[in-house]
Amino acid sequence: MDELVDILDSEGKFTGRTGLKSEAHENGWFHATVHIWFFTSDGSVLIQQRAKNKDAHPLLWDVSVAGHVGAGEQIEDAAVREVKEEIGLEIINADLQEIGIFKAIHKHTENLLDCEFHHVFLGKLNLPLSALIKQVSEVAELKLIPLIRFSEETWGLANLGKYVPHGAEYYKTIIKAVKERL
Repeated sequence: MDELVDILDSEGKFTGRTGLKSEAHENGWFHATVHIWFFTSDGSVLIQQRAKNKDAHPLLWDVSVAGHVGAGEQIEDAAVREVKEEIGLEIINADLQEIGIFKAIHKHTENLLDCEFHHVFLGKLNLPLSALIKQVSEVAELKLIPLIRFSEETWGLANLGKYVPHGAEYYKTIIKAVKERL
């Protein structure tokens, strides 16, 4: 679905312009996204397999929930909205802890250049996996993976072809933040 997004400069500051998400991707305009990582009290991380129809990284495993921040939308509100849309979980802003902002540039095809600032949050999953309702157009599968295995496969770079390539530093930050909260 195409939507309006705020256009940012290369430092993440609002330029005063908006554009369609498709235009931002086609032209390489910076814009904001949210990444929400859920973990359980027993030390597992919720990961999602991206839907097969996705333009970028179809069927690779990725962050629990991710999405674009709409034009004029507050970052935390976008995170709450995306969680509801993608996994059917109702949360409030206070359920999330921001752990960082990552600048990312990925050229997928000639007409798809992601220039994004990922606002990354952690949240505790207090419901069983079976209680989540995946948005079929976005999410092929959801699963819980032990943090140690997740660490080996991402930070250790043991299984790069399985995950969206966010980079070792990104995954290290996630893993360290989850460990600190267990």
